[in-house]
Amino acid sequence: MTAFDLPTRELERYRPDVQEPPDFDGFWRDTLKEAAQRDVLGSVRPVESGLRLTQTWDVTFRGFAGDPVRAWYSRPAGVGEPLPAVVEYAGYGRGRGLPHERLTWVNAGYAHLLMDNRGQGDQYGNGGATPDPHASAPGGPGPAARGLLDPRDYHYRRLITDAVRAVAAVRALPGVDASRVAAVGNSQGGGLALAVAGLVPDLAAVLVTAPFLCGIRRALDLTDASPYGEIGAYLSVHRGAQEAAYRTLAYMEGISFARRAAAPAHFGIGLRDTVCPPSGAYAAFNRYGELTGADPRKEIHAYPYNGHEGGDAVQVRRQLDWLREVLEPGPVSSQRG
Repeated sequence: MTAFDLPTRELERYRPDVQEPPDFDGFWRDTLKEAAQRDVLGSVRPVESGLRLTQTWDVTFRGFAGDPVRAWYSRPAGVGEPLPAVVEYAGYGRGRGLPHERLTWVNAGYAHLLMDNRGQGDQYGNGGATPDPHASAPGGPGPAARGLLDPRDYHYRRLITDAVRAVAAVRALPGVDASRVAAVGNSQGGGLALAVAGLVPDLAAVLVTAPFLCGIRRALDLTDASPYGEIGAYLSVHRGAQEAAYRTLAYMEGISFARRAAAPAHFGIGLRDTVCPPSGAYAAFNRYGELTGADPRKEIHAYPYNGHEGGDAVQVRRQLDWLREVLEPGPVSSQRG
């Protein structure tokens, strides 16, 4: 195995201390309370996707500060009963793309909401449709550094709030079993899903692969790859801004969200990942649920010779099998990672 990060045996028991702001819980409570003052759903319009076995709607819901956030809502055609739902978050620089791009969860029989990333969508894939009207605070040109000097102005305060509101939005849509909603994502999407698990106490499950925003300060010391590299590049120019940036990032730390989570959790990690170092994901996994007293079911799958792609389709198949077991009625197995 590469020596990029800690040896596997150390990763498996890695439980670093977390420098949490004393008002971490209050910061997020107040942020989400303000967002929740508005009805979550805006418009829900059917769209023609060219697919006969899938129905899709163009959804607009109200996210941070009531801003309109776009999403695709899809479900198997001809199925009338309420379905468990998967809320999926896209990776860094991606938007929601086109409605026929992500069909795995629909084909598995779930209702599926794919959230657009505000102010992103121009780096990969097929674009997005959600602007970020609050992106004028000091910071770098990329989302990872926008508003970096103050947690109230930071891009990820807005994006995490959108992610939480996406769960409320899918629960308000027709044909959804609101008691069985899972959050899913890779990379940035994994970081968002993990934040949602820490902020939505009745989430049914969370599935994360190669999560961004976990072990942030260590990651900044280990890698220059984007998105962490964008933060490093900003600090290389603004040499006196390090402490302000660290303070902001502490409110977005995935390990802190993981500590507050209670939903069953499924993790995937590539041990040669130089984009989101594996120590951050292991730290989130090892400290997952420790503040809730819930002893949530959790498991982790590591791929020793893979990087940021992790287990790819092999991991997705494991996710499908695991989520079916978790969300179907009946007893849940006691397997743990």
